[in-house]
Amino acid sequence: MMSKTSDALSRRRFLGYAGTMAGVAAFAASCKKNDDPMPDYGVDLGSGDIGILNYAFALEQLEAAFYMQVAMTPFSGITPAENALLTDIRDHEIAHREFFKTALGANAITTLEFNFSAINFSSRDSVLATAKAFEDLGVSAYNGAGKLIANPDYLTLAGKIVSVEARHAAYIRDLISNGSFADNSVIDANGLDTSRMPAEVLSAASAYIRTKINGSRLPQ
Repeated sequence: MMSKTSDALSRRRFLGYAGTMAGVAAFAASCKKNDDPMPDYGVDLGSGDIGILNYAFALEQLEAAFYMQVAMTPFSGITPAENALLTDIRDHEIAHREFFKTALGANAITTLEFNFSAINFSSRDSVLATAKAFEDLGVSAYNGAGKLIANPDYLTLAGKIVSVEARHAAYIRDLISNGSFADNSVIDANGLDTSRMPAEVLSAASAYIRTKINGSRLPQ
């Protein structure tokens, strides 16, 4: 009799303890969830044409920052002609960046931070390889975004900018290998240039952009 009573009390104590611990665990989990800081979704590019313009603005910020660094720390052995033309490209990219910033006004995203730690700015090969990657990516980005732009005026402006980016790409390719201004790595059998959608472009560029960017609301 004594043993049965003791066993029953033990079971009640155990169940009560287990219930208490489950409640504490649930409460702790609830507190942890509520105390979590606001999730960092990154800088929101926005939606519609504003989103696409901010997308282009982000890429122009990246290119401008890169060529500004190239101009400030010319690579070893740079020729006067190379220095002059790379400076021209820097000026074009700054002009593109400022154009989008002005056009977007209050809708413009913030100034982004970049990570160029993987680039050896004293090495011609490193600088030109990065420039080629950025220019090819930029051309493909404008080509891919064209169909997402609703306002024909914006589409006309994008066409004017992508042609400049393509000239840059051709020049950089010639610097790396004379005569290779446009090969089959970017031009298909129909003579058409590569195009990429924003998600692919942002993923490729993210290695160089320290600021997290959120392009989830861009047109698809």
